[in-house]
Amino acid sequence: MPDETPARMTAREAVTLLTGPAGFTEHLPPPRELPTDGPLGWAGYDAARERARTRTGEEESVVYGTGVVGDRACVLLSFEFGFLGGSLGQRTGDRLEAAYALALTRRLPLLALVATGGSRMQEGMVALTQLQRVAAAATRLRAAGLPQIAVVRDPTTGGGWATVGAGADVVLALPGAQVGFAGSRVRPADADPYAYSAEGQFAAGQVDAVVPADELAATVTHWLRALGPHVAAGAQPSGTGPHDPSGAPEADAPEADAPEAGAPDAAPPRPHDPPPAAPVPRALPVPSAPAVPSATARLPETGREAVARARDARRPRAEAYLADYFAVRLPLHGDRCGGTDPGLLCGFGLRADGSAVAYVAQCGTATRPAGYRTAARTIRLADRLGVPVLTLVDTPGAANDAEAERAGAGAAIAETFAAIAAARVPVTTLVIGEGGSGGALALAAPGNTHVTADSYFSVIAPELAAAILKRPPSETGATADQLRLRPQDLVDLGFARSIVG
Repeated sequence: MPDETPARMTAREAVTLLTGPAGFTEHLPPPRELPTDGPLGWAGYDAARERARTRTGEEESVVYGTGVVGDRACVLLSFEFGFLGGSLGQRTGDRLEAAYALALTRRLPLLALVATGGSRMQEGMVALTQLQRVAAAATRLRAAGLPQIAVVRDPTTGGGWATVGAGADVVLALPGAQVGFAGSRVRPADADPYAYSAEGQFAAGQVDAVVPADELAATVTHWLRALGPHVAAGAQPSGTGPHDPSGAPEADAPEADAPEAGAPDAAPPRPHDPPPAAPVPRALPVPSAPAVPSATARLPETGREAVARARDARRPRAEAYLADYFAVRLPLHGDRCGGTDPGLLCGFGLRADGSAVAYVAQCGTATRPAGYRTAARTIRLADRLGVPVLTLVDTPGAANDAEAERAGAGAAIAETFAAIAAARVPVTTLVIGEGGSGGALALAAPGNTHVTADSYFSVIAPELAAAILKRPPSETGATADQLRLRPQDLVDLGFARSIVG
């Protein structure tokens, strides 16, 4: 855990950090009258609210409205921790639900700047059920194909973390922030504080990136460009009006804010027009030793040579291909089940022309269950948002150790196969190295897989095939030939569409 707790921004300071001083128009939900001291009649509750109002200048623990971050229009909601610990009460729920409804009506991404201690105990179960309202509103936005980004500030705990925070498509955290379901006063006394920090949650795959405050505006702008909807702020999506220089909050209509439970969505899901497929990356040359010509220009003559070239340590790996392909990369980190796989790179990227592509790239290692789950998460998100997908295949196979089995290797691979099969957006695959059996095939696009001259793909590694067939090691090369795993074999067999070179 970092030694210093970061200074806590107010709700409006957090908004201004991203939008600048003139980039936000506040909205208000329809007014709600509460009984004296709230729904429970909690003695002193009205007085506590008045003190919070005087101290912060806010009427509730959340402010929301429309704004522009970089060049992208969005709906922002921001928690005021100074107002009763940023807790969620009934009126907070009104504002949160209205913010999601505003994003849905105007077809804008939702950006949540979260700092909360959870549900407001002075409102009891009425407060707790606001989490269900938030979850329902977020589900409607998700079904409409609109992205949700959360920036978790210090502290983000309880139900606010479990809905607005962790429920977002992309979760960014400020350094040193306390982040976790259990707040500092309710967790076990001997609990490791690192597990409840932004950095600890990143290590556990629950946060996509820890971003310093001075880099947050640029990072969020890139994410808004990548996730869409792909309309610049100046184009003003449906219902987005110009900024009101008077600063007066805009009142939202009741019918736009609170759909009845079980009622049809205010804006039914709108299918995306299929985007163009991600361009196939160019093949990168293999650095050659002095006076030794590169072998990349020709195809391997034998199966043994194909395998050797794919396993050559000098061959370009995923990092080089992604760096060549994208101008900006935005990683998605972790499977949201407590696992990460450094051998699989996932995220969204922006190409030099500004087009967005989601990527899943194997790095030449055995892919672990957490990697497959992160891949499936990435592919499903891209499909929901209408962003094409690029996969780079390079693995000797799925991890097969006992730990991988306990972590659900089979189920994770099945989840990835299903994500590719269900994708409505085009998926483009380039095999850049080893294509090791089902662990590699799970990331290959049926009908749109391409291969480099330094790759192979096989139902099984030739060494293992020879062992199963009880052949001596000297016959491994002949076995590789029988498997027809060379790039040109893969094209002839109809598995690959082309050899990229």
